[in-house]
Amino acid sequence: MTMDRSTIITKTMTSQTGEAVDWIISDSLVPYPQAIAFMEARIKDIAEGKANECVWLLEHPPLYTAGTSANPADLIAPDRFDVFETGRGGEYTYHGPGQRIAYVMLNLKNRTQDVRLFVANLEEWVINTLAAHNIKGERREERVGVWVTRPEKGPEIEDKIAAIGIRLRKWVTFHGISLNIEPDLTHYNGIVPCGISQHGVTSFVDLGYPLTMSDVDMTLREEFESLFGATQRAEL
Repeated sequence: MTMDRSTIITKTMTSQTGEAVDWIISDSLVPYPQAIAFMEARIKDIAEGKANECVWLLEHPPLYTAGTSANPADLIAPDRFDVFETGRGGEYTYHGPGQRIAYVMLNLKNRTQDVRLFVANLEEWVINTLAAHNIKGERREERVGVWVTRPEKGPEIEDKIAAIGIRLRKWVTFHGISLNIEPDLTHYNGIVPCGISQHGVTSFVDLGYPLTMSDVDMTLREEFESLFGATQRAEL
């Protein structure tokens, strides 16, 4: 019997080598092609043992990305922002200012070679970060990401606060999560986010929690370390 992600999360993914993960934060907007180029080079070096594992926190200028399962019909406004096809899993999503992107480059050969467990831990990372700021995030077995119920909007209404899309090469992960802190939520109107039309999107500020990006970054680092192990500050 296959266990759901909420069950398998009881197992964390700390490194068998004990080496700290490089923790990088970019303060200015990073163009999407630049981020992809960095990840491609970094995961190659990680796989070859030439570089440390890495988490890179950043923001992108407004753009849409299409995952490997993207339906062209879900791109409602193709001329609104630049659109990038990408090798991560998932469908269309939006990235832009006010959204914290965390690109996660870990070598699962030194952890646990289990993709479902990795995704479950990414979800748990977000859920624990939200909980630290009094927001209840939840996973849904039939859809990846982290969701917040909105009873004030109506029964069974949920909004997505974090998207997850990953890719692996030689068991090294890349891409990662996007967590909405204070993005312009109207920018999502140009797509059907993750192919799900019956639910909306939300953010910390939309929920009434006006936190700064640095506040959330501190919590993200603490909660990452509880699941994946020690980090160390690094630069690009």
